Amino acid sequence: MEYIIQALKGAFNLIITLDPEVRTVVSTSLQLSITSTFIAAIIGTPIGILITKVDFKGKHFLNTILNTLLSLPTVVLGLLVFSFISRRGIMGEWGMLFTMRGIIIGQVLLILPIIIALVRNAIHDVDEKMYKTAISLGATGTQQFRLLLSEARYGIIGALVTGFGRVIGEVGVSMMLGGNIKGYTRTITTAIAMETNKGRFSFGLALGIILLSISFIINYIIYYFQSGEIQ
Repeated sequence: MEYIIQALKGAFNLIITLDPEVRTVVSTSLQLSITSTFIAAIIGTPIGILITKVDFKGKHFLNTILNTLLSLPTVVLGLLVFSFISRRGIMGEWGMLFTMRGIIIGQVLLILPIIIALVRNAIHDVDEKMYKTAISLGATGTQQFRLLLSEARYGIIGALVTGFGRVIGEVGVSMMLGGNIKGYTRTITTAIAMETNKGRFSFGLALGIILLSISFIINYIIYYFQSGEIQ
C-alpha cells in the first residue's frame, strides 16, 4: 500500500510541476490525435452523408463491411500499414515508418470507419418529413445540405469526439508505426507501457491520470451533444 501511495505522490508531483518529459509526451499525443481526427473528419463526414442519402448497388454490403471494421484490432491495422510503409513496402521510399506521418496514416484508417458509421447514423436519425418539406418549399441543394448538417450537428460532433477518444487511447498503431521514439513519436499509451516496464511507475501513473482525465472530458462532451444539455 505504501508503494502505491508513494507512486501517487510522485505522479501528482510530475503533473503539478509540469515535468518536461510528461509535457512532451502529452503534446505529441494531442498533436497526433487532433491531426488524425481532423483528416478523418474531412474524409469520413461526406462519405457518411452519401451512404445515407444516396441509394446505390452494394449499399448493404458496404454497410456490412463498415460495421465489421468498427471492431478492427489496432495491432492488425498497424501490421497492414506497416507492410505498406516499411522499407520493402510499396510506399517504403517515402520514409514514413517510425514517423508521425506514419502514425497519422494508421490512426486515420483506424477511426475512419467509426466516423463514417456514426455520421451515417446521425444523418439517418434526421426527421425525413422536415427534410422533404424543405424540398417541397423549393430549397436549393445547398440549403438542403445546410439543413441536414444543422439537424445532425450534435451527432456529427459526437462522432468526431468519439473518433478523437479512440485514437488518443490506442497503443497498437502508435507502437508499430511510430517506434516509440523518445521526444518524437512517443505517445501517452506507448510511454505508459514502456516506462512502467522500466520501473518508472510514478511516471506511468502520471500519464495514466492525464489520459483518464482526457477520457473523462471526452465522454462528458459526448454526453453533452447526445443529450443537448448538461444535467
